[in-house]
Amino acid sequence: MAHEEEGRFVDLSHVIEHGMVTYKGLPAPHICDYWTREGSAAHYDDGSSFQIGRIDMVANTGTYLDAPFHRYADGADLAALELGRLAGLEGILLSSDEKAIGPELFHGLDLAGKAVLVRTGWDRHWRTEAYSEAHPFLTEAAARLLVERGPAIVGIDSYNIDDTSARARPVHTLLLGAGILICEHMTNLAALPPSGFRFTAVPPKVAGMGTFPVRAFAQL
Repeated sequence: MAHEEEGRFVDLSHVIEHGMVTYKGLPAPHICDYWTREGSAAHYDDGSSFQIGRIDMVANTGTYLDAPFHRYADGADLAALELGRLAGLEGILLSSDEKAIGPELFHGLDLAGKAVLVRTGWDRHWRTEAYSEAHPFLTEAAARLLVERGPAIVGIDSYNIDDTSARARPVHTLLLGAGILICEHMTNLAALPPSGFRFTAVPPKVAGMGTFPVRAFAQL
């Protein structure tokens, strides 16, 4: 894919829509009007009208960021995350065709403080039954190497960074335990070069919550 002029933005987030299922077994968001334009017009004398929307959803909806509190009760929640860990990070893109992505993908790379994005191409199955089945994931060995290398964020365009066919979550446990943030359900990673971009994924500053949707994007 040809890249346009330097400085352009590349959106790496899925659109959140009414009725959309992100993670099997979790409810879809309900999006509606709380205050309609027609109903609000009666409150003003100058023809003004406003819409106030309402959305009821679980935090794990769309493209979202996991903070340590998601896994650990005493871990940093969304409100405790400094912007320096979320915005303008030097990014690196790594691609894999493997289902179980091991440490070899990250060998010999300087990852300290960077946003490490793993492209699997699994986002092509978004909002289909295939998306949640036999998806790519990182192995425990890969997570251990990442902890040693110390990136700020690890992102993936798959259903989960862990193997959801097993009753354990070693990648979440290791990364979040080391203060490394996780961005899941990414998309459009094919539009990025291997390096030379800045990555941002900032959630709302919510206390007592460890996961929330983000508008993840890169600047080339």
